[in-house]
Amino acid sequence: MSRKQVHSCILALLLGAVSSVSAQSVKVSAEAELGFIKVFYHTYRLGAVADGASTFDFVNQGGQEILFPVQRYTVEAALAKRNIIRFLYQPLQIDTELAFREAVNLDGIAFAAGTPMRMTYSFPFYRLTYLYRILDGSFTLDAGGAIQLRNASVRFARLDGLPGISVSQNLGIVPALALAAEWTPVQGFSLGMDATGLWASSSIINGADFEFEGSILDASLRTLVDLGPGAGAFLNLRFLGGTAAGISRYPRSAWSNSVSPETENRLATGSVTLGVRIDQDYLAGR
Repeated sequence: MSRKQVHSCILALLLGAVSSVSAQSVKVSAEAELGFIKVFYHTYRLGAVADGASTFDFVNQGGQEILFPVQRYTVEAALAKRNIIRFLYQPLQIDTELAFREAVNLDGIAFAAGTPMRMTYSFPFYRLTYLYRILDGSFTLDAGGAIQLRNASVRFARLDGLPGISVSQNLGIVPALALAAEWTPVQGFSLGMDATGLWASSSIINGADFEFEGSILDASLRTLVDLGPGAGAFLNLRFLGGTAAGISRYPRSAWSNSVSPETENRLATGSVTLGVRIDQDYLAGR
């Protein structure tokens, strides 16, 4: 199945979820947005500096200096007006190919200058957010928390057929705080913001008993224009970034785990997307 077909199926499922819920018990809406993402800063190290590991700059050395497509899908349910539950799916994968101009060492594997490489930075995530509406009216304010499922895979593979591939994969749960606000100065037009983020050591993030820095910030500003009953279009400006740095003490039995337990990953991106939002009123033709 192609990526376009996958996205079409996702949107169809979101629309189905909207239409299957009674408007009297809960108000459900769905959003889909498409656009581009720009990587401002992205460094990655796998292994200890003392062992010769390189800090790889994905922007200047890895081909991430251009724009890449991005998508985002959200289902939201508002219960009794004050309680809001959101489910978000954010696919994110950046593939680049080039020849290294300098030698690079990742996870004890040395890639010589001139080696043709394919690099994959895959970091899709799934997020469940609960918000409580503190203020209602023309200005709304919501606050709460989120649980995010991290599904990361970073791969460096040679393209010349010779042995040599570095793979580091990780699946984990990350909690975060969430805040959202929206101002409707006139009917049919609104300005909104949302932010989900946290900085902590892993003793807070996942219950580990060793120090491991982790952070995430997903924040946006947007304008929304009504297109009719139950439908709207929006322009969204978003910052998405995070860090992970430290020495893991978890068992590294899976063959897709890196050999070295030490890693450092720092990412900052910005995106511009256009999106649509629909709810039950639109599907019911009200």
